[in-house]
Amino acid sequence: MAVAQTLSLLAPAKLNLFLHVLGQRPDGYHDLQSAFRCISLFDALHLACLSGSQALTLTCDTDLGDPQDNLVLRAAELLQQRSGTRFGAQLTLEKQIPVGAGLGGGSSDAAAVLVGLNHLWSLDFSKAQLQRIGADLGADIPFFIQGGDAWVSGLGEHIEPLSLPESWYVVGYPRVVIPTAEIFTDPDLTRDAEPSTIARFLGSVHSKQWRNDLEGVAIRRYPEVGQLKNWLSSQGAAKMSGSGSAVFLEVASQAEAQALVALMPTQWQGFKVAAGGIKSLQRQISELDKEN
Repeated sequence: MAVAQTLSLLAPAKLNLFLHVLGQRPDGYHDLQSAFRCISLFDALHLACLSGSQALTLTCDTDLGDPQDNLVLRAAELLQQRSGTRFGAQLTLEKQIPVGAGLGGGSSDAAAVLVGLNHLWSLDFSKAQLQRIGADLGADIPFFIQGGDAWVSGLGEHIEPLSLPESWYVVGYPRVVIPTAEIFTDPDLTRDAEPSTIARFLGSVHSKQWRNDLEGVAIRRYPEVGQLKNWLSSQGAAKMSGSGSAVFLEVASQAEAQALVALMPTQWQGFKVAAGGIKSLQRQISELDKEN
């Protein structure tokens, strides 16, 4: 089979419509329940296959710290090891998703690497196999390999697709980077939420019971998150995504989202985003193949 030479993918951000912490495991990790939505805020990942070298390189338009600690490179390295491929790759990342915002940018980028290099290197790993590889790197990566909307539970390994209506959101980023581990290790974090069901969620999506259990700790540690939430809450039921620091609000229309972003104070970064119908990574590749 011929090996493709280049590929460009859009890696979407996500929102947590709620996030409940059910308990802490003996290994320190937490059992969660959440509803994830991919949104129209993307990083762009450009992949070029190296057929004469096993080298893996990464360039990015944003300082991501030590490249060896970056999920994008780590995903490429792990896929290379698991597959035994003789190929390498040049990876170029264009960041739009804020770092440390609870929007899953790093996990989505890693998922795009796994799906993209699986195609470029003609490895033929199944989606389930890629999800297992991704789970070794980060709990959210298996979701991004699937894409769309989903009910996610456990450590992130249990993923059940949801069919949610298309929606518009305003996402605010207070320009604060929150390390996820800092929130989950806080002694004041509530860890005893009652398990719920998909049916209950779909029957009461906008109920206040669908909270983010990480929000209180994040706001106490980072008051900027609370200030942003208070501002957005004047327009509706605002909520933090993931472990923060981004806060989002569902609105009725694209025009309303645009107007609210325009009003947002300049110390914060605002995004108008859609959800529903966001193309998965596999669908992007399938459509590119049809074009070629």
